[in-house]
Amino acid sequence: MTGDSELPAAMGDVARRGLALNGFTRLDQLDGASEKELLVIHGVGPKAIRILREQLALQSRALSP
Repeated sequence: MTGDSELPAAMGDVARRGLALNGFTRLDQLDGASEKELLVIHGVGPKAIRILREQLALQSRALSP
């Protein structure tokens, strides 16, 4: 990840692209987003959710269960 305004590269291209197509291009946009909501996005699975949780926690932010 480069800077706080991009999604983590560790998630993979498909997950990042799927999130972007759904309006999520930065970590701060995911603060409070529902894991359930994100899991229906193509390419976003348990690994991407784990990575997002970890990155958000570093910024004192979180996903909703």
